Amino acid sequence: MLITYIHHSCFSVETEQSVFLFDYYKGNIPTFPKEKHLFVFSSHSHQDHFNHDIFKLLNDYPQITYILSKDIHVRRSFFTEPDGFENAKKHIITIGKNESLSLPAFTLETFRSTDKGVAFLITEKGRTLYHAGDLNWWLWNEDTPEEQQKMTKNFKDEIRKLGGRKIDFAFLVLDPRQEEEFYSLGFDFFMRNTDTAHAFPMHFWRDYSVIGKFKASEEAIPYRDKIMEITDEGQTFLIDD
Repeated sequence: MLITYIHHSCFSVETEQSVFLFDYYKGNIPTFPKEKHLFVFSSHSHQDHFNHDIFKLLNDYPQITYILSKDIHVRRSFFTEPDGFENAKKHIITIGKNESLSLPAFTLETFRSTDKGVAFLITEKGRTLYHAGDLNWWLWNEDTPEEQQKMTKNFKDEIRKLGGRKIDFAFLVLDPRQEEEFYSLGFDFFMRNTDTAHAFPMHFWRDYSVIGKFKASEEAIPYRDKIMEITDEGQTFLIDD
């Protein structure tokens, strides 16, 4: 299993059978083996999770499938070639919240984001990957008590659906903009309520220091060794599972 951190919430995951690319919006995409099927996931339409440049990959990878949240609208203006839009449509699958999909290579489940779009849970040959998208415990100091209560319920309800599930690789929000009081709540709740083997922080806006800060905190003690420390874009993790 080769995992590459690309930028922000974007990772690529290369398995023996497939390649998964999540939430690309900028950064250098690795070169993938063309004999493997490339699956490109976009969890929602926010500009830091979706860039229509992903459709340029059609030119390089004959075996490619796009799995897009239903809030993403693919437009003809994304393409410069006359038949680009029609060709891309043949490779696109759209999916909404709380849906499931079975493909020859893997099964997919989605969860409702607490912001927009979906989170993804992939099971491939007994191995499970979770990408949160923007499903996170989004609390902010300026929120009203009612807003905080609603957010807390919505987030916990979704994560509890994963209770008892073994997750091999999870890509989880750790956003320093939420400041000291709230930045780690979602990550911590996820780790304490799932059986996760490897957890990759994301959505940290190039503030790599927040990862080390969280790993050193008391709250992370029960799962500290499971947190993968990212230090730069393009960093790879070769994990023998």
